[in-house]
Formats: sequence, C-alpha cells, structure tokens
Amino acid sequence: MSWDDQGGVMDERLALLRQHVREVPDFPKAGILFRDITPLLASPRAFGLAIELLAERLRPQRLDHLVAIESRGFLLGGPLALALGVPLQLVRKAGKLPWKTDAVSYALEYGESTLELHQDALGAGGRVAIVDDVLATGGTAAAAVTLVQRQGGQVVEVAFLIELVALGGRRQLGATPCRALLAL
Repeated sequence: MSWDDQGGVMDERLALLRQHVREVPDFPKAGILFRDITPLLASPRAFGLAIELLAERLRPQRLDHLVAIESRGFLLGGPLALALGVPLQLVRKAGKLPWKTDAVSYALEYGESTLELHQDALGAGGRVAIVDDVLATGGTAAAAVTLVQRQGGQVVEVAFLIELVALGGRRQLGATPCRALLAL
C-alpha cells in the first residue's frame, strides 16, 4: 500500500481502493500487467474515497490551481478541483486545446509526444498541484511539471492514484514532491 511516508491514512481505506483496481495480464500487449481503474470509477464509494484522500492531502497546500493530465487525470481532476475549491487547468496532447498554448515535447519508449497547456492558464508564482491516474515511467508527469514552471507556476506536488514502483517514474520528477495513494 502507500500514501508514501504519510502514515496517517487508515489501511482499510487504502485496501478498499486496492480492491477496486483490476489487474489485466497481457494488455495492451503480451508481458504487460495493466492496472485498470474502471472498477474504482464505477464504485461511488471507492471513487469518492479516492477524491477525499487526495483532497485531504492537497488541501493544506493552499493551491491556486489544479492541473490535470489527459486523459484519465481529467477523471480525478474535475471532482478534486471542486473539492478543493480551485480552478482546474488541463494539460492535453498537441492540437487538442482551442487557444494559444505552451508546449513541451518528451521522449517515449519509441518516439516522442507533446503536451500543451493554454498560455493564460496560470499566473506567475501560483501554487499548483498536478494530478494524474498513474505514475509509470514519469515522462508525462515531468513534461507537465515543465509546462507549469514555464508559466511561472510553483509545483507544490504531483499526486497520483497509483504508482507503478518498478518502472521508476519518480526519478523523472527529481526534487518535485510526488505522492501516490497506492504503490503497486
């Protein structure tokens, strides 16, 4: 289980979340163990608990903005921003935002991808948390951190529902504070 070094979260609450993460072997290809969060999203109790725990963690940070990463980060970002009472900003794949954007490209296993954020999304010096569903290799999260910093935002934390520890994504984030509800 996790919530990293926090220690104060009840094991039963994390166990409930873990019970709602389905393991799908050999998806999307042979040798991959996919962590499917759709059962968690389908359970009002588990989904509500995930949002509650993320909000408990982020509320003391006194955020100015919450940034959610496409696409499953959006599923957490909407209710979490409402719970925190802060504006939600979206980081999307290239060409998906309708206004002027800042962009950052990052390496994938085989190729490159680009993420964008509206140029007017954040104010200089604003306290920002970034949320996504899973921390895997860390490339997407690191690109989102770069976008926020380019706009003058201060990333106070990157929060995830799940961290796939064996993939070492936390290293990509360097000194940026990073937390996951579940470490698998």
